[in-house]
Parts: sequence; structure tokens; C-alpha cells
Amino acid sequence: MSEVNKKHASSSKAGKANDEKVREEVLEEIMEELEEEAKENEVNKKPEADKAEDSSDKETAETSGEPEDSKVEANASEEAEATEEKKKGLFSKKEKKNPLQEKVDELNDRVLRQMAEFENFRNRTDKEKAQQFEMGQANILEKLLPIVDNFERGLAAVPEGEKDGAFAEGMNKIYKQLMKQLEDLGVTPIEALGKEFDPNFHNAVMQVESEEYESGIVAQELQKGYMFHDMVLRHSMVGVTP
Repeated sequence: MSEVNKKHASSSKAGKANDEKVREEVLEEIMEELEEEAKENEVNKKPEADKAEDSSDKETAETSGEPEDSKVEANASEEAEATEEKKKGLFSKKEKKNPLQEKVDELNDRVLRQMAEFENFRNRTDKEKAQQFEMGQANILEKLLPIVDNFERGLAAVPEGEKDGAFAEGMNKIYKQLMKQLEDLGVTPIEALGKEFDPNFHNAVMQVESEEYESGIVAQELQKGYMFHDMVLRHSMVGVTP
């Protein structure tokens, strides 16, 4: 009986030990599951916390932005009122302008306009007078040109032996004095001989055969032409090579 009891006691001890191991393993599994659930809860809580922070930031931004917008609107309204007051002030000044001053300004404007018109009229009349004076000079000088032609013909007709005589020398001096006066007045001869024919300065009356000049060149000058400043006083009468 004692041996049976011993065996039974040892088997009961072994069973208790196995039960304790099973309990420990179950407890460890439960603890591991609890830890995993805790980790999953922490992971799920983070995005919710982030969302909450974002929403709180947006709310703070909106709350902070509302007074700035209100400030901008207030400033804009103040500026608009200031500009309207300025405009009103300007219009009120214009409306309150002294009628006597308006009359004075109008008279001053009329005087200035009349002075400008008179200045233009005076300049125009001075120019017309100068042109008329030049035309009168040109007419007188043109009438003197035949006298110059006669002097040149007379001097050219003097024989070689009499060119040193007192009469011929006196005629030559008078001719030179006349030409000097004409030059001082602005009369200059037109160069024609050997120049290309130009209808603005030359009057062709004949064709001249010449071996010296090419076609269209003035080969002979029959009557000298003259310029009066920039105006042709008399065209040169010339013969041109064909």
C-alpha cells in the first residue's frame, strides 16, 4: 500500500507541474495578444491625432485670417472714403471759383491768342516783303544784263593794237566795276561751256558739231546766263552737241 500511495503521490505531483506549465504558456499567449492589440491601437491613434491637429491648425488659421480680411476691408473702405472726400473737395473748389477770376483768365487767354496770331502775321508779312524785295531786285538786275552784254561785245570788238589805249582801258575798268557791284548784290554767272546740258540753267537754241565734247555737252555759249542767289536770273543761251 505504501508503494501505491507513493506512485499516486508522484503522479499527482507531475500532473500539477504540467498544469502550471500549461497555465504559464496560456498566460504568455494572452500577454502577447494584449501587447499586439496595444500596438495596433497606438498605430491607429496617430493618424487620428494628426487629423485633429490639422483641423485645429485650420481652425486657428481661419480664426486668425478673419481679422486680417476685416482689416483689409476696413482699410479699403477708408481709402475709398478719402478719395471721395478729395474729389468732393476738388469739385467744391471748382464750384466755388470766383467768376471775376474766370473772366480775367478768359481775357488773358484771348490776349495770348491774339498776340500769337499777330506774331504769325508779322512773320508772314516780313517773309512776303523780303520775297517782293528780292523780286524787285531781280527785275532791275535783269534789265542791267543787256548792258553787261554790250560791254562784253564792245571789249571783244576792240582790236589787239588798241586794247592798251585809254578808251579801251577805261571801258574795261567800268565793266569790272559793274561786275563787282553785281557780284556784291548776289549776281553770279552760270558756268555753261563744257558742262552737261541742264534745262534748269541752260537754254539750248542750236546743235553744234564738236570733236572735243561728247553728246549732250554744251559746246558753245551764245549768251551768258546769271544767277541771283538761288534763283535763275537769266538762262544761258547755248549750243549743245548732238
